[in-house]
Amino acid sequence: MALVTCTAASAIAAAFYYSLLQSCMSCFRQGRSIHGSLITSASPPDLHLSTKLVIFYAKHSDVAAARRVFDGMPHRSIVSWTAMVSGYSRNGRPREALELFALMCASGVRPNQFTYGSVASACSASGCVRSGEQVHACVAKGRFAGDMFVQSALMDMHLRCGSVGDARRLFTEMERKDMVSWNALLRGFVERGHYSAALGLLSSMLKEEMLPDHFTFGSALKACGAVSVLGNVELIHTCIIKLGYWGEKVVIGSLIDAYAKCRSMRTAQVIYGSICEPDLVSSTALISGYSMDKNHTEDAMELFCNIHRRGLRIDGVLLSSLLGLCANAASLSLGTQIHAYMCKKQPMGDVALDNALVDMYAKAGEFSDARRAFDEMPHRNVVSWTSLITAYGKNGFGGDAMSLFDRMLEDGVKPNDVTFLSLLSACGHSGLMSKGMEYFTSMMSKYGIDPRAEHYSSAIDLLGRGGQLEDAWKLVQNMDIEPNSSMLGAMLGASKAYGNMPLGETAAKNLFSIAPESSVNYAVLANMYAESNLWEDARSTRKLMAETSSGKEAGCSII
Repeated sequence: MALVTCTAASAIAAAFYYSLLQSCMSCFRQGRSIHGSLITSASPPDLHLSTKLVIFYAKHSDVAAARRVFDGMPHRSIVSWTAMVSGYSRNGRPREALELFALMCASGVRPNQFTYGSVASACSASGCVRSGEQVHACVAKGRFAGDMFVQSALMDMHLRCGSVGDARRLFTEMERKDMVSWNALLRGFVERGHYSAALGLLSSMLKEEMLPDHFTFGSALKACGAVSVLGNVELIHTCIIKLGYWGEKVVIGSLIDAYAKCRSMRTAQVIYGSICEPDLVSSTALISGYSMDKNHTEDAMELFCNIHRRGLRIDGVLLSSLLGLCANAASLSLGTQIHAYMCKKQPMGDVALDNALVDMYAKAGEFSDARRAFDEMPHRNVVSWTSLITAYGKNGFGGDAMSLFDRMLEDGVKPNDVTFLSLLSACGHSGLMSKGMEYFTSMMSKYGIDPRAEHYSSAIDLLGRGGQLEDAWKLVQNMDIEPNSSMLGAMLGASKAYGNMPLGETAAKNLFSIAPESSVNYAVLANMYAESNLWEDARSTRKLMAETSSGKEAGCSII
């Protein structure tokens, strides 16, 4: 009888503490105090209360405390395991989440749909494609293969890991598709740069009578802005009004941004002016639009002053857009004013904002200020280093650019494709052919970066400037992409500079087929013929230029 009474008392105590903890889930201090009282009490926490404590600590980002509670549990349910896996995944520790999931499976516990959702998020965060494929295989073998929640999570995982084809295939195989599924694939297409596919998916969604929501419109408008198709933006604008989403601030901000990126600033201004109380999102969207056109510098500054007067919170994104406008318009005075505002009002440590500041000073030619801003950054990423390398390279300081690259490697920052493009450009401007080609080779062999057309163009230009025309032409012939006008133009220019007629003719003839309307290619070849006293060939080339090309664009003056 005494044992029954004790058990009942423990159950009542556990229920009491559970309710108390439930009411304090949003307050870390109170929740931790409840846990302390629980430890000193006579009755230890039961399975449900221990699981609730794991969820509580994970919610407040104290995963170490959550793990201590988890490890101290004599028995664990699938909910307990899932809570800990989810805690790791949500708090930026995907590796620990995957390790715990493996331990869970080894313990014979079968995952549920929420476990798979958390593990899929961990795979996305870690970028581990192989683990993602293994999780997908586990789902396919189990009873959650047709679960919409799990399928959406797997689709999102494939998209974030870059496996667009797998995500599309999974979406096609889904028997039922909800709004989450459509939006996940649409957002994934946009994030991976598949803008046409995203707009095609929106069309399919409407054909299947699935009504879009504000998330759908946000992704679709981002795709429209990226491809700069004004007609699509106007169609989506009509849908937004018809479906009653005009009051959604996020949608309005996306609409302003899309119109601005389509260079329809007048419409963007009208929409912004129609908002009763413009918020930070819509204001930032309009200033970002202004930043793409240096003619709107005064408009941007006026809007910034209005935002400041209204007492709206000004964040790093808005200030970054303003600094981008200053950089493009070479407005150093405005840029220094923004910098002064940052020093007074903005907390340090915003890497994107600091990068924009470095870029602004660099483009204004103020290298000492750019370097000072760079040196004062508490945190630097690959963009920070690349911005300064680019600035040094464009202004002929190739040696400084290379020294900075060496410092970047010593700092443990891994270069990306843009870094190497800046280095190749720096070497080209400084006549450092052998060093530039060394970077081009190490980019592929050491860092595993596949060259883009821009890298090949820079490498060909480097070899051409150095007189290595045969090597340059071999690179054109052996690369795995079709040569474009930039590459062949570099070959033609180098051939003229070094008097290599056969290669010049070959490059020019290829250019004529790619860009027949460009008069400069005909002119360069005609001049080569004239310099070699091949007057008949020069005359026929100029005749061909007159017949085929659009001619040289006439200059004009604003006076």
